Amino acid sequence: QVQLVESGGGLVQAGGSLRLSCVASGRTFTRNAMGWFRQAPGKEREFVVAISWSGTTVYADSVKGRFTISRDNANNTVYLQMNSLKPEDTAVYYCAASLDSRLTSNYAYWGQGTQVTVSS
Repeated sequence: QVQLVESGGGLVQAGGSLRLSCVASGRTFTRNAMGWFRQAPGKEREFVVAISWSGTTVYADSVKGRFTISRDNANNTVYLQMNSLKPEDTAVYYCAASLDSRLTSNYAYWGQGTQVTVSS
């Protein structure tokens, strides 16, 4: 059974930082794109960032220059370093794994989500 388990969320003041982690189990995703999405209250889930198996990344404009995604293929783990956090970053953050190498589509596996709350 495939599982993605996120951790690292919490409450932080504006301007602060958090690091999210996502550990995958049940299969390896070495050749698959991995991504982070988020969903704020009353809003649809939105794409945040993704990384290919080789390290190619794509970021949403709203987080460019503040968030950094990385992955450790040996440990089936993906990270999201979030700096200069803003109140509008408040959301549940989801880790996801794509079925192939496409960065912005074909995500089939999802974690349960971790809450990030940024206070002003």
